[in-house]
Amino acid sequence: MSRYGCIGEQVETFWTNLPEEVIELYHAHGTSEQFHSELKSDMGIERLPSGKFNVNSVILHIAMVSFNALRFIGQTALTFTEDLPYEHKVIRKRLRKVIDDLIRVGCKIVHHAHIWWIKLWDHDPWLPVFSRLYDTFCNL
Repeated sequence: MSRYGCIGEQVETFWTNLPEEVIELYHAHGTSEQFHSELKSDMGIERLPSGKFNVNSVILHIAMVSFNALRFIGQTALTFTEDLPYEHKVIRKRLRKVIDDLIRVGCKIVHHAHIWWIKLWDHDPWLPVFSRLYDTFCNL
């Protein structure tokens, strides 16, 4: 026996003829796990509320539509690099941050002279991004 291990240690190697895309997809499975985690934790559906399969199916479908909408909002917001309130090098924005930064915008509803409107807080650091997102989505 040597000081650093057993004499005659074995090394196992594996060779494959799978295409490189399959190997890259396997390496990206961590991102898939993050999406699954975000769907459960950030969307608040760690436990489905009903014992009935059909009810849980409807709730899961609504959560998936919301998830995709929030992902689209977050990814679109990252394209407005000059309007972002801080410098970052991320390639995707977590749902919780999208909800906190762009969905929960400081505002109040004002009714005056028989007219209703939403007044946004002028000093919100995310207001330029929110405005550009609003304009972009109105023109889709």
